[in-house]
This record gives sequence, structure tokens and C-alpha cells, in this order.
Amino acid sequence: MKVILQKDVRGQGKKGQMIEVSDGYARNFLLPKKLAVVATAENVNTMNMQEKARREREAREKEAALALAARVKEMPVKVKAKSGAGGRLFGSVTTKEISVALKEQYGVDIPKASLQSDPIKAFGTYQVKAKLGYEISAMLTVVVEEL
Repeated sequence: MKVILQKDVRGQGKKGQMIEVSDGYARNFLLPKKLAVVATAENVNTMNMQEKARREREAREKEAALALAARVKEMPVKVKAKSGAGGRLFGSVTTKEISVALKEQYGVDIPKASLQSDPIKAFGTYQVKAKLGYEISAMLTVVVEEL
């Protein structure tokens, strides 16, 4: 019996995949637990439409990530911090502070988890890597200034 999986099923396949299983397995396990639906013409058409919509959504998101990567390269983010003797910072500038400054200065929301940087402990200009999704990343210029 051909069925379309509604959820990932270990050892069988991923959500949205059409697989061939025995009749008993489908009737007694997959269908009652709503893990799959019978692959009728209507259900196959629905599956194809959902797959097409997913591909289009991913293409739009990838395009948006590429555009954001191009914009971010041209935006120096200024972060102000307190300093101690010798130009060293009290504490360090973290990815959270960089994310907040980016949102305040340019209205661009990049989560702190997407930013990769060692803790910044001195004034100056630094390059921070921002992962934007779909294997797209951009280098962000961070300028640390005295408060």
C-alpha cells in the first residue's frame, strides 16, 4: 500500500515522502496514529502542491538572506563600552550587545546565536561573522568606542 507520511517515521522516511508499506502496517499502525495518509490522487496532488510551496518559500528566504548579506557588509555597527586603565574594557562586548546595536542603528534583526565572535575586550574595529541561513554568511564590521 502506498502512503504519504505526515510525520517523520523512524526507519521509513521523512514527512511528505510517499512510501510503499505493507497493508497491515499501514492499517494497524501508520493510519490510526495519523503518521500517514493513503496515497490517493487527491492526497498526492496536495503533497505536490505543498512541496512546490515549500520550494518557493525557501527560494524567497534564500534571496532575502543574500540581500541582507549585501546590506550588512556596508553597515559598520558602533558599540559603546566603558573602559579601564590602558584602554581595556570592563568585561567584553558580546554577540548580544552587537545584535541589539544592529537592531537599534539599522533596524536589522540578526539573532545573537547567528553571530560568531570571540569576546571583544579592547577598543577598535573587528570583523564578526553572521550566519544568515541557507549556508549564507556575511562579515559584519563592529566598531567598539569609548562610552
